[in-house]
Amino acid sequence: MRGICFRVRVLTQREGFRLIVFGFLTLILSPRVFAAPQEVVTNEQSPQASSEMQHQAGNPTPLSVLIEEAKKNDPAIRVAETAAKAATFGAPQMSTLPDPQFTLQQFSVGSPRPFAGYTNSDFAYMGLGVSQHFPYPGKLKLRGAVADRDTETAKAHVEVVVQDEIETLKRTCFHLAYLQQTLEILQQNAALLQQIEQQAGAQYSTGHGNQRDVLKAQLERTKIVRQISMHHQLVGQDQAALKRILGRSQDSPDIIPEPLSATFLRYTASELLDKVRGQNPNVHEDRTTVQRNQTAVELAQKDFRPDFEVSYMYENTDRKYRDYYMLSFSVNFPRRKPRRAALAQAQVNVERARQEEDSQVQAALAEIQKQYVIVKTSEEQLLIYRDGLIPQAQATIQAGLVAYQFNRADFQSLFSSYMDVLNLNLEYQQTLLDHETALAHIERLVGVTLP
Repeated sequence: MRGICFRVRVLTQREGFRLIVFGFLTLILSPRVFAAPQEVVTNEQSPQASSEMQHQAGNPTPLSVLIEEAKKNDPAIRVAETAAKAATFGAPQMSTLPDPQFTLQQFSVGSPRPFAGYTNSDFAYMGLGVSQHFPYPGKLKLRGAVADRDTETAKAHVEVVVQDEIETLKRTCFHLAYLQQTLEILQQNAALLQQIEQQAGAQYSTGHGNQRDVLKAQLERTKIVRQISMHHQLVGQDQAALKRILGRSQDSPDIIPEPLSATFLRYTASELLDKVRGQNPNVHEDRTTVQRNQTAVELAQKDFRPDFEVSYMYENTDRKYRDYYMLSFSVNFPRRKPRRAALAQAQVNVERARQEEDSQVQAALAEIQKQYVIVKTSEEQLLIYRDGLIPQAQATIQAGLVAYQFNRADFQSLFSSYMDVLNLNLEYQQTLLDHETALAHIERLVGVTLP
């Protein structure tokens, strides 16, 4: 009798502790603003609870809509576009003749006083002149061409920034969707674990189990609470990053991404490599830099040619003397030493730009090959998880629950099956995230969204 009374008292304390943990989990596990995730295998949640979660979550925003919003409002993109717009005003400045110079001149005779001798000497005069500097033919055109190349480079840089920001947007949306879907997995497995805990408690109350099994189940539920708390933290970080890219206020409503699903790649590695060579934004930017520096070489060669200056002066010497008219033509002779140095520098810049372009191409090709392997490998793994591992784990846990209920299986086997279900579902979501993230990086490298 004494042993029986002790067992009843321990059971009462355990039940009280379980009620406290259950109340805490109910508070923590209440669904926040999350979209309905992809269907998972362990499904202990009722249709009514799932419908309530979707109602609280609201409608997800399509990724294409978020991309268009980012193109219009992203601060980084707007800065790059403003810089490109400012560069368009460079060519008119560089291809225009220098400012003409107007001269007013007074020449006095016999005294430093102004206008001295103006009425009694034919040397004193009032003069009005104009002069204009003329660069050697072709220089202005080349200067304008260099400025145009600078504009093209600035516009190419805009596309680099756009693709970088779009990739960041995609990665963040995919990670946020991953958090939403793994959160539901954790919530569902918490419900499944509660069922296991109840069966362990029932076995313990009848003398067929032990308290250690109940405590182990409770410990695992507490770990799930911790994971859910970390999920909420990561969701907040992703929301802040998304709002920055979209140009939204940080206190605006949270963004709900589309559920994460696999998009299988339909291009071969060779097709992707060809797209990189022709469409990669960084390669295009480097290519425009090469063209700009080649034009700068032509300008440096033209700078060996002399420039000219023409001036004309009219001099009035009072009406009783004849006026003077002066036309001047000047030619400068460029020093060759600094011009040679400038030409050599321009030629080295061309070679450097070509090396940077080649380096960018090789890096992009290597990265495409790397990401292609990740995508294809993850596609195979997704099929294995979806069609093999997860259904098998689901069948095992369901059979284990029935067997444990009728004392035909031990708690350790049941708990191991539960952990398999949890880990396989989380691994599936992680593989799905890795697949979509690698695909987004491939789209960044080829510069277009792949159909």
